[in-house]
Formats: sequence, C-alpha cells, structure tokens
Amino acid sequence: MAAENAAGQGGPTAGEYIIHHLTHWRNKELVGPFDLTVVNLDSAFFSIVLGILGCFLLWKAARKATSGVPGRFQAAVELLVEMVDSQAKGIVHNAESRKLVAPLALTVFVWIFLMNAMDLLPVDLLPVIWAGIYGTAGLDPHHAYMRVVPTADLSVTMGLSLGVLLTCLVYNVKIKGFGGWIHELFTAPFGNHWALYPFNFLMQIIEFVAKTVSHGMRLFGNMYAGELIFMLIALMGGAIASVSLGTGIALAIGHVIAGTAWAIFHILIITLQAFVFMMLTLVYIGQAHDHH
Repeated sequence: MAAENAAGQGGPTAGEYIIHHLTHWRNKELVGPFDLTVVNLDSAFFSIVLGILGCFLLWKAARKATSGVPGRFQAAVELLVEMVDSQAKGIVHNAESRKLVAPLALTVFVWIFLMNAMDLLPVDLLPVIWAGIYGTAGLDPHHAYMRVVPTADLSVTMGLSLGVLLTCLVYNVKIKGFGGWIHELFTAPFGNHWALYPFNFLMQIIEFVAKTVSHGMRLFGNMYAGELIFMLIALMGGAIASVSLGTGIALAIGHVIAGTAWAIFHILIITLQAFVFMMLTLVYIGQAHDHH
C-alpha cells in the first residue's frame, strides 16, 4: 500500500498505513457526564468473541471426554489441564482455593492465547473486509478502523491485570479476614510499630500498583511490538509495485521469508506470553494466601 503513493496512485504512505492500522474503532458517544470515546469497540468485540470461543472449546472437551483412548483434541486439553493444575498446586497450597484458582488460571491461559493468536492472521485481512462493509453501507472506507489483536491494546491488558488485582484482594480478605489484612497493610514488611505504619502502608500500596502495572504492561508491550513487526513485513510486499523488476522479486522473496519466519517464531511468543500471564496470576494469588 505504501508503494501506491510512490507510484502516484494516491495510496497511503508507509507512515499513514501504520497509523491507520494502529487506530482503534472507537465509540464516539458521550454517556452521562463521562466521555467514553476511549472505549475501543474492536478490542471489546474480539475479546468477548474469543472468550466465548475459549469457553466453548473447553466445554466441548469436557462434554466429549471419555475414559477410553482419548482423541487428539481431548489429549491436548487434558495435557493443558494437568499442566495448569500442577502449577497451581505448587504455588497455591490451599486446596479449597485451588478449586476456583486452577480453572481461573486455565481460562486466563486459553483466553489470552486466543487473543494473542489473532496476530497470526494476515495484517490486512480483517481490516480490508471491514472497509468493504463500510463502503457497502455508504460510509467512507478510509475511516474503517479495525485492530484485531486485543492484547495489543493497553486497556485490555490493564483490565486483565486489574481483574487479577481484585481477585488477590478478595483472597487477602477471605484468607486473613478483613481485620487481619488491614493489620498486615500497616505492619508488613518493616514490623509492628506505630512509627513504621505509614512506611509499611506506602510500601504495600506501591507493591500492589507495581505488580498490577507490570502485569498488564508486559503482555501489552510484547504483543504491540509483534504487531508492528508484522506491519513492517507487510510494507515490504506493498513496496513491490513501485520498484524495478529485480528489486521487486527480491522484496517479494524477502516478504515471504520474513513473514513465515516471524510467524513461526511468534507462535512461541504468543504461547509464552499467555503462560507468563497465567503464572503471574497464580503467583500473585498465592502471595495473597501468605501471612506476614
């Protein structure tokens, strides 16, 4: 697409192409006293759809589970469940809590993996389809913004990390009691002395904030970087039309090789990032069970 502008066909430049692909489809309405233009409708849509898909896949595996020789799908799900369960047992030592925490960790892993995997779709596939829908509806297709990787949206990853924080707060109160948790806020980590209460409380708040922010930022940063690299690789293919035959052939070969290599490597990244987010979720909930 960047090549079209160089050829004088009025297409977007490389910068405009990337900016367009990094712009969200947003709600333009004002609701009550708050401006909710920051609601990214594309991220919300794909997050919900992929969450439903993940739950459906797990439900289907549980429904068709058999005590005989399992099929490939059942074997894969059983392997995943056993992996998450073993990690949960090693981190969260309360058997009663694991009845909720282990399925929660499994859901987090599957959901984030599916959202990350949207990055493996061709960069222009869904945006071009969306632009066609816009055009069919009589709207300007140039304003048809669509980002398909929810975890490359900071609002989504921070929302997930805030959900983990709320879960940790609930378990802090459940395990220690409300009074016990408040006592811990003012007596750990420096000790139970009235002069240390402000410093203890400040350190506790800093810890909660730091864990939550780093939890969400880590996932966002990795997926955002991966999305950008796919766009740069796509620009290699878009530049073919504006160069000589020999250079165009070289760009085409480089585009295919780079795209294939990065996609294969990215499979590891999307899996690893889902695993890291799940493990940190277990670690933070496990810490909520610890008494200081």
